[in-house]
Amino acid sequence: MSDVTANGKNDIEKVVIIGSGPAGWTAAVYAARANLDPVVYVGVAKQDPGPILPGGQLMLTTEVENYPGFPEGVEGPEMMGKFQDQAERFGTRSIDQDIVEVDFTTKPLTLKTSSGDTVRTHTVIIASGATANWLNIESEQRLARNGGGVSACAVCDGALPAYRNQHVAVVGGGDTAMEEATYLTKFASKVSVIHRRDELRASKIMQERFLSKPNAEVLWNKEVADVLPDEKDRIRGIRLKDTVTGEESEIEVKGMFVAIGHTPTTKFLKGSGLEFDAKGYIVLPTRSSHTKLEGVFAAGDVADADYRQAVTAAGMGCQAAIDAERWLGEHGLA
Repeated sequence: MSDVTANGKNDIEKVVIIGSGPAGWTAAVYAARANLDPVVYVGVAKQDPGPILPGGQLMLTTEVENYPGFPEGVEGPEMMGKFQDQAERFGTRSIDQDIVEVDFTTKPLTLKTSSGDTVRTHTVIIASGATANWLNIESEQRLARNGGGVSACAVCDGALPAYRNQHVAVVGGGDTAMEEATYLTKFASKVSVIHRRDELRASKIMQERFLSKPNAEVLWNKEVADVLPDEKDRIRGIRLKDTVTGEESEIEVKGMFVAIGHTPTTKFLKGSGLEFDAKGYIVLPTRSSHTKLEGVFAAGDVADADYRQAVTAAGMGCQAAIDAERWLGEHGLA
């Protein structure tokens, strides 16, 4: 184990950014242009609750149509590549490692990497994101990664041409599932909610909002047994299993949206002294990116259970970099 910075010297970093989604790279752009010499720990390892992808959840999005500046749309991985290129153009350093442990009781702050190095820094921007909860079916994961009609974000993808005037399905029964399903009724010819129980967990008002739509239905006591691809490896249907009788059936759909929640990537922050809400998201006491700890900031989905959009994450990354710069200046460290 060594005690070094990202450039191999026994120095103290000014800004370390954990995570490489829209929030992380935007924070890096702003911090680099402010001459703070930021380093981004990209994240490559597999940790609970699932894979921490370089580039975040947009690496599972084949086409992004709702981010300003891309009138023709852009592939999620391509977009994150452009973010990274822009950050590195201004001098951002990127390290293909995870941060696996933190100690925010020390000054400077101390981080431990997946390779065993110890990094010291004056400020940290946590932009580690949140991972969508999946059914963990092989075909589901494959089709989600290759643009085959499986998604974990209806607001991100539901308006795409592939789903317009088509029969689509939403898996889940909580408020998130109802919100996603209601949104999809604007575009799809029919929206089927697949729920493994005989009553929804969502609030009554959210249930009523969805069920009032003429193209809405709920398939009760059903769970997804398999996602069925066509010859082009796009979804053509879903095999369902009745949770009461065990009987299997199939429905034909052109899209499946998994809405069973997200898990913020905060396991490595256990014992850090940060404040988390009931779902594990980092709590920001004010409208800024400041956490309850001095020199520690958070941005993007790791601190946002409501929106979880690329554009809002990027905005939060901007805030975090500006807040970190001001904090460093106030403490004579910029």
